[in-house]
Amino acid sequence: MRIVHLADLHLGFRQYQRLTPGGINQREADVAATVQRATTHIVAIAPELIVIGGDIFHTVRPSNPAILHAFRVLMQLRDQLPDTPIVMVAGNHDAPRTAETGCILRLFREIGVHVADAQAELFTFPARSLAVLAVPDVPGIDRPPLLPPDGYTHRVLLLHGEVAGLLPAHAASADRAAIEIQPEELHADQWSYVALGHYHVYREVATRAYYSGSLDYTSSNPWGELREEKAQGIPGKGFIEHDLVSGAHRFHPVAPSRPLLDLEPIDASGMSAQDLDGAIRARVNTAPGGIDDRVVRVTVRNVARHIVRELDHAALREYRKRAMHFHLDTRRPDPLPRRKGDGGGAGKRATLSDIVAEQLRERALPPGVDREQFVTVGLRYLKQAEDAAMAALPVVDG
Repeated sequence: MRIVHLADLHLGFRQYQRLTPGGINQREADVAATVQRATTHIVAIAPELIVIGGDIFHTVRPSNPAILHAFRVLMQLRDQLPDTPIVMVAGNHDAPRTAETGCILRLFREIGVHVADAQAELFTFPARSLAVLAVPDVPGIDRPPLLPPDGYTHRVLLLHGEVAGLLPAHAASADRAAIEIQPEELHADQWSYVALGHYHVYREVATRAYYSGSLDYTSSNPWGELREEKAQGIPGKGFIEHDLVSGAHRFHPVAPSRPLLDLEPIDASGMSAQDLDGAIRARVNTAPGGIDDRVVRVTVRNVARHIVRELDHAALREYRKRAMHFHLDTRRPDPLPRRKGDGGGAGKRATLSDIVAEQLRERALPPGVDREQFVTVGLRYLKQAEDAAMAALPVVDG
C-alpha cells in the first residue's frame, strides 16, 4: 500500500510588495502554483492514501483566493483519485487560538476529506485494513497516547508538531510554537509509518518516521533552509511516497515557482565603498542563472555603517528592479572580540549577552530593518529581564 505524505503548503503566504497583473501578491501566486504542480504529480503517482501534515494555510483566516485554491486542488485529488482517502490535520498556522473560532479546514469535510482540526481522531478504512490516527496542533489539546490501534494491518500516525531536540536554530519562529513531542512518545517502531508536519526540511526522525518538509520556501528564514538542504544533500522541497508493505521510500522534489539564490558571502574587511561595489557587482554578474525575477540575497560581513552609506545606491536600485527581490544583508564587525585566557589557552567563555548578540546578528531580518539597532534593542530587553530577575530574588540576612 503506497501512501503520499506532504505538509506545510502555506497557501496564502505573502511576502514583499510585488503583485501579479491580477492584483495578487506575487509570492502568494508562486506558492499556489507550486502546490498545483505537486498535486498534478501526486495524481500521476496514484497512491492508495494521501496524508497532509498541517499548515495547509499560512494564516488562521486565509484570503478568499487561498481558500479557493485549496478547494480546487483538493477537489482535483478527490475527482481524479476517487478511491484514495485524504486525511488532514490542522497545524499551528491553521488552528485558532480560541475554541470559539472555528477552523477553516472543516470546510473540506464537505468534499470528503477526513479532517482532524479540534482533537485527535482515528480514521479507519476496514476494507484496506488501514487506520490513521490524526493529531492536530491545537492549544490545550488533550493528546492521547500515540499508540497504534489493534486489528489493522496498516497503521499510520499523522501529526503536526516539533520533535524535541530536532529543529536547528534557523527553524525558530516568531509564530505560536508547535506542540512539542518527545521522540519516545512517537513509538515509531510500532507504526507502519509516522507522517510529521511543521519542520520545513525533509528529514528522517526515526525508522519509518519522517518530516516531508514544505512544498515551497515559506518560513521566516528560507536561507537557513537552503543551507541545510545543501549540507544534507536534499534536492529542495517536495513530498514523500512510501510503501507500507515493502518499505520502499522515495522523496519527490517539487521545483519552487520562484527560485531563491543565496550568493556567496562577501568579507568586506579592509574594503572601501568602491571595492565593495565591485565585489557586489561581481557576485551579481556571475550569479548562476542570473538574478532576474529571482529572490536574491547577498550577505556582506565586517562592513562599517559609513561604508554602506557610501555604496552605489543607483546600482543597488537596478539590482532590485531586475530581481523579484534583492536583499543586501550587511553586518558590522563583531564589537565583542574574544580575549585570550591566561597561559595562551582558549578565549574567555562567552557570556549570555555575547551569545544573544551573536544570534541576533545571524538572524534573517526583513528588508529595511537596521541590524545594529535590532541587536541593541534585543540586548536592552535582556538587561531588563536580568534586572527584574535580580529584583525578585529573596533577601538573605547575614
